[in-house]
Amino acid sequence: MGVVAALPAGALYAVADLDACTSWHAARGSCRFHHARLAQPADHAGRGVTHPFRSCRAAMNTQDYESWGRLDRRPRQGISPDDYEDRIGSIEPETFLPFGNGRSYGDSCHNDLGVLIDNRRHARILAFDPGTGMMTCEAGITLGDVLARAIPHRFFLPVTPGTAFVTIGGALANDVHGKNHHARGTFGNHVTGFTLLRSNGERLTCTPQENPELFAATIGGMGLTGLILTVSLRLNKVPSPHVQQHAIRFDNLDEYFGLVDGVDEEHEYSVAWIDQLATGRRMGRGVLLAGDHADGSCEFPDMPKGMKLSVPFSPPFNLLNFATLKAFNEYYFRKEKPGETVSTVPWTSYFYPLDAIGAWNRLYGPKGLYQHQSVYPAENAREITAILMDTARRAGHASFLTVLKRFGNVASRGLLSFPRPGFTLTLDFANQGERTVKLLDRLDAIVIEAEGAINPYKDARMSPQVFEKSFTSWRKLEALRDPALTSNFWRRTALALSK
Repeated sequence: MGVVAALPAGALYAVADLDACTSWHAARGSCRFHHARLAQPADHAGRGVTHPFRSCRAAMNTQDYESWGRLDRRPRQGISPDDYEDRIGSIEPETFLPFGNGRSYGDSCHNDLGVLIDNRRHARILAFDPGTGMMTCEAGITLGDVLARAIPHRFFLPVTPGTAFVTIGGALANDVHGKNHHARGTFGNHVTGFTLLRSNGERLTCTPQENPELFAATIGGMGLTGLILTVSLRLNKVPSPHVQQHAIRFDNLDEYFGLVDGVDEEHEYSVAWIDQLATGRRMGRGVLLAGDHADGSCEFPDMPKGMKLSVPFSPPFNLLNFATLKAFNEYYFRKEKPGETVSTVPWTSYFYPLDAIGAWNRLYGPKGLYQHQSVYPAENAREITAILMDTARRAGHASFLTVLKRFGNVASRGLLSFPRPGFTLTLDFANQGERTVKLLDRLDAIVIEAEGAINPYKDARMSPQVFEKSFTSWRKLEALRDPALTSNFWRRTALALSK
């Protein structure tokens, strides 16, 4: 099903003269943006690869730097980490923000009153021990590149979100979670240390023992504590990257909540797809996809060849509407047999199904999409889940990716980490303007009243008050924030509260 485009570490870079380097990049990878100062890339084995235009240098380049929601599309300026370091000593407050690979949905990855630091330009694996699974890499490398290096040695990411196109720096800065939070917590729990460049010129090593306050503030700190240069993490040894999947079809929310405790105890991974449009006795029907890494006898190739499909342009209207989603939900539910079906599936299909479709976010049309992810206590989770889905349906909004899963009791290391014990529901909606914003405000109110929280790196419009109730420790992050860095999100929420 899904296929991750596993490109060589450091291969996704470009030079000032795009035409001149087209043939070279056709063989090595995708030429996507200008380098401000070219670092020598590395292939999967870590060997240097010579680029024919190493001397090219452009001070600044302008491109879209879109977030995944595509809500506010405009040209934005970006520079390389090297050029940012060159400017240290003459940086004005709040004029920069690190940028990963644009997989955040809202405005936490933008600073429209300043300039973005394009971390993708530093994307090498610096060290990997195939005996222990310890890896040190530059912050701009993607999870897909990490897996391409690790999987042949039977190592896998301990925690991964639903796309392999996230950078390591972005995964750390957002303290991402995956389908196994109940077993292993968040991404930051498996990071042993990182180097952080502050705008005063300090290059700090951060671990739980060394600079522990900055260590905690950077994990989930949305890139605001400094420029993450390198990250060290411990990968998991697995018998196979592929997954023995248990697909359990359930007919309503009551059935799901009756299943999930036992399933989470028995399996490493657990996530449920929900039919948000089903009503009556079928409300909340769906498929619970539990899994564990399979044994070593799998016949699937470890590394797939490449992406099969792509959405070449944004259609003039939203294709994921009530009519199309009602038909899709019926098909997706019925394709699974009643009860439990056990099968072995490729790792790309289980962890990254949508990575098989390039630019799938264009399906929501030219106005983009909002994603709403919340977490709320387990005690009233069944009731809150039903209310949230019903509120969206009654407001005329259909969610394509409706995902429900349990967050466990593994404490996050991050100061502002989103996951906490309870259940998390993810909904996404095509942008219908003010109608959608009003719906999201109502969803926020329901979650906050239930003593829950809203995910900031999925957000593009939460109020300062909702942010403060979701993250009561935000002032500690503000005290540790690098004064040169801020984001549209932080300006809209925390800095508004500080006035």
